[in-house]
Amino acid sequence: MHETRGVEAFVAVAKHRSFSAAARALGLTASALSQSVRALEERVGVPLFVRTTRSVSLTDVGRRLLDRLTPALEEAASALDEARGSCDVAEGILRLSVGRLTVPLIIEPVLPTLLAEHPKLEVDLNIDDRFVDIVKAGFDAGVRLNEAIPPDFTAVRLTSPFRFLVAAAPSYLARRGRPQRPNDLRAHECINYRRGTTNAFYAWEFERRGKEQQIAVKGRFACNDCVAMVNAAVAGLGLVYAHEQAIWPHVASGELEVVLADYATSVPGFFLYFPRRASDQPKLRAFIDVARRILEPSTTPLAAPTSSSRSKPRSARRTQKSR
Repeated sequence: MHETRGVEAFVAVAKHRSFSAAARALGLTASALSQSVRALEERVGVPLFVRTTRSVSLTDVGRRLLDRLTPALEEAASALDEARGSCDVAEGILRLSVGRLTVPLIIEPVLPTLLAEHPKLEVDLNIDDRFVDIVKAGFDAGVRLNEAIPPDFTAVRLTSPFRFLVAAAPSYLARRGRPQRPNDLRAHECINYRRGTTNAFYAWEFERRGKEQQIAVKGRFACNDCVAMVNAAVAGLGLVYAHEQAIWPHVASGELEVVLADYATSVPGFFLYFPRRASDQPKLRAFIDVARRILEPSTTPLAAPTSSSRSKPRSARRTQKSR
């Protein structure tokens, strides 16, 4: 830091050929400026100026030093101007950490518009259901359910609240019957989700009239991908537990039927989260603006929950769904 201040003082004096004029330009006293230059000369080991009562001129060493410093200082000034000029331009690499569920719901709808509107922006996506320390891992932001977000981060809503539902193909229900309550699932073929964090199976969560329940289901097929699970249910392999956006198209087409709707749990939705003040970055602001515009009408529920199934969004505690 001392050398930086000395260089600034040296260049100012060389430019103005006057200590007093250089001091005025830098907003310093003549004494403070003279001390900075003298300290730089001491570190260099030779005089940089020839001083008289009437004039100031550079020594040969001072002239060579100025010739070497000038391009570097011009480059530094150019870099600062470029940084100031890019304050409203989304550019560089936007590194995001997201769970598998968010890819079809958020990333796939947003990405084409984001890249089309911001040609200088690149997106580096890491898909992982495990909890990730986004700061330590070098990500700009992450997308998770609200209850999975650390309290010292800023969170921006991307989707509306939604439910997790149980569904099966009509052929399966005709063959095995319809479960009437969560405990009935123990006698059914259920498509298990294997959690990436612990490699354990996910226990299906239900809620009715304020009472919560978790069921450890069993079945002959398990995986860690929601799309594959829903497709397996469409094929008649068993009951599937998934967010309603993944189930809805298949219900509309008649490929799946919802069961246990009165026991459906609700979550607050998905949020983009990042360290505080990171939203000042143009690339992150660009993602937020496009996502809000694209996703605003999303997450239309299958049907309004019944009065017994209007569970409160789980924003106050962490559940298995935090993946």
